Amino acid sequence: MLDITVYKIAQIVLMARDLDRAEAELRAFIDRLTEEEQASLVAVMWIGRGTFEAEEFDEARRTAYEEATTPCADYLIGTPHLSDHLENGLDALGLSASDDEDELIRGG
Repeated sequence: MLDITVYKIAQIVLMARDLDRAEAELRAFIDRLTEEEQASLVAVMWIGRGTFEAEEFDEARRTAYEEATTPCADYLIGTPHLSDHLENGLDALGLSASDDEDELIRGG
């Protein structure tokens, strides 16, 4: 389903929570993702904020891929509550980044 790992999304969630300190790192991380990973990431965020339903993931991913006019990092970093939307999107898809986030926080 996802073209990006939940672990990578967990990394993005943590960086987005500390945007004042981690914006450059987050921007570089997103820029290194493939177009497919970026489209999946945007789709998860859209589902989390209610733009699409979880059942519409494929449509959301296709829309994100086809309508990308702004660099993905600019778009996502400019989105208020990005980390919340990503976590909510994963939850709606029956996935969770909690264990990955905990591991990243512990430095694992």
